[in-house]
Amino acid sequence: MAKTTQSIEPNIADLANGWLKSYGLDYKLEQESLNSEIDKALDNYLSKSGGLGGNRPDAKLLLRDKELNYWPVLIEYKGYKDRLVKLDSAGNVDNLTPKKQPNFKNINSYAVNGAVHYANALLHHTSYTDIIAIGMTGYKDELGKIRYQIGVYYVSKKNLGVGQKVDEYTDFSFLAPSQVDKFIEKVRNLSLSAEELEQLREKREQEISASLTKLNNDIYQNEKGLTENDRVYLVASSIIATLGIPGKVKPLEKEDLKCSTEQGETDGEIILRKIKSFLKEKQLPENKRELIVRTLQNTLTSDNLNKVVDGETQLKRVFNKIVDDLGMYYKIGLTTDFTGKLFNEMYGWLGFSQDKLNDVVLTPSYVATLLVKLARVNRDSYVWDFATGSAGLLVAAMHEMLNDAKEHSHSPAELTKKEAQIKAEQLLGIEVLPSVYMLAILNMILMGDGSSNILNKDSLTDFDGKYGFGKTGQDFPADAFVLNPPYSAKGNGMIFVEKALSKMKKGYAAIIIQNSAGSGKAIEYNKRILEKNTLLASIKMPGDLFIGKSSVQTNIYVFRVSEPHQKDDIVKFIDFSNDGYTRTNRKKASVNLRDTDHAKERYDELVQVVRYGKKKFKYLSEKDYYEGTIDPENGADWNQSAPVDTKPTLADLKKTVSDYLAWEVANLLRNSRSDDSLGK
Repeated sequence: MAKTTQSIEPNIADLANGWLKSYGLDYKLEQESLNSEIDKALDNYLSKSGGLGGNRPDAKLLLRDKELNYWPVLIEYKGYKDRLVKLDSAGNVDNLTPKKQPNFKNINSYAVNGAVHYANALLHHTSYTDIIAIGMTGYKDELGKIRYQIGVYYVSKKNLGVGQKVDEYTDFSFLAPSQVDKFIEKVRNLSLSAEELEQLREKREQEISASLTKLNNDIYQNEKGLTENDRVYLVASSIIATLGIPGKVKPLEKEDLKCSTEQGETDGEIILRKIKSFLKEKQLPENKRELIVRTLQNTLTSDNLNKVVDGETQLKRVFNKIVDDLGMYYKIGLTTDFTGKLFNEMYGWLGFSQDKLNDVVLTPSYVATLLVKLARVNRDSYVWDFATGSAGLLVAAMHEMLNDAKEHSHSPAELTKKEAQIKAEQLLGIEVLPSVYMLAILNMILMGDGSSNILNKDSLTDFDGKYGFGKTGQDFPADAFVLNPPYSAKGNGMIFVEKALSKMKKGYAAIIIQNSAGSGKAIEYNKRILEKNTLLASIKMPGDLFIGKSSVQTNIYVFRVSEPHQKDDIVKFIDFSNDGYTRTNRKKASVNLRDTDHAKERYDELVQVVRYGKKKFKYLSEKDYYEGTIDPENGADWNQSAPVDTKPTLADLKKTVSDYLAWEVANLLRNSRSDDSLGK
């Protein structure tokens, strides 16, 4: 029988804790308390085995740097060779399965993986945003000497909780009071390239999708009596109540809900009070705050949700599920269209007809970014969307504007002022459906709070082109328009385009719409639009762009605003059917969107080609591109493709003759062989 290797974890712990003691550090062991906030977070998080609670790092301490900031340090020991860290193919700590669920085997077996897991508990459930995760393991060699390895990782909102290796270390002296400021400075100087950060974001987005599916399935299957609107409002309420504002509004925690029947102290009333405090400190206009509270109040205070059954209300149970499944992702500051994913996942469970379903499908984040770039959005743009949905297009616009502001600012004070202006004054969205409107508000709050001018109105009948909040009475000076309209609206949605462009004096517009809008379903709208605006490009998008949600063929149309289209104006017709992504619609697949052929580069190239023409070709070719004209009086000739040249060339003639002669020779040889065999 093979001899089982014995763990030397006690020896490793004794060695490492001896170092900590020699440095005079106030460290705590596994069963000891560090502080109530950290203890509670570790108890509330998924354990290394998959259940709730029981997260106990082998050692933990709080470092304080020269700026008096506290840094939690969480340490995990193992006692086997090669049990320091398990990395994935991208070199990141591998704490996820292919289905984007926690990989408890790795978390439980490897020291660094366990420590990073604990650090994520703090990101999820505390106000700490920067944590040091340390793993240490070792074994005894043939001579009985302890051989050990140390892994030191920085886990933060900045790296989306995945973690970054700090450096190689042979002991813990970097934690000593005399060395700690040098160590913290090294940590602060860690940076991720834009490409690395984008890869981490993609990884986290896949996790979000998996968590949303799990949450929605759970609520759908196990929480009876909730309408689709109730579900949207409960998610929005729970997230707003748990966000908190440092030093001003304490985040609502699970234990704050007491399942009381006392008037004024029901779970719904407690959540509602927290939402009111949050919105007030966010300095949203009073009428806006009242509208949000009114929208959420009926659901939160309903008798059924607040009824106590077996010591628990349905509201508390659903609140706990939302915080446990989603809290991590909205607290680490992702730049994704979080509620867009939520929206699509929730509506995926509803029994809409296909036509109705088309109207609630939201724009994928990478297409939203494409529209924003095609509309030439920058730090000084004023962007609006007349069918906002979950505000995914405005989220994309806001991030494009903020990134541009950072690139062009050399004064932190000026940058802060500009960022505030962008969020408060340079974005406007209109959404008529109350439940979807709440998602738009939530999205903009989560993504940086550009929610000031998200309006719950009908953009076709109730909107006069003016600010809804702040500069009320003033026209919103829109110079960039982005849109994915409901295709059931008149002209497949071109009615929204006509309305928006009629209120703009300059700028650009990019819309994604059912392509029949450009080939006959919106003739009158298109003709009127071209009386005042120029069609610059018509882009055929992949037919499976909205796979699983809709089967319509879409085009993107790009306009220059307030410049009438002339019959000789050149329009760029681009076939972008091959965008580099492979899409599937398998419900159990971990990823249904894969970059299989330079998708990111293709999207960047498309923006360049629309602006500068075919000299920017790298992946596109002549067969995908055609410069032609349209008749402004036609309205149904917007979807053209490169003409096929049927005129034969000399090369064609030579090939045809060659093929014919080869066929003749083959026939002669075949007949000759047949004659020979007959003569025998």
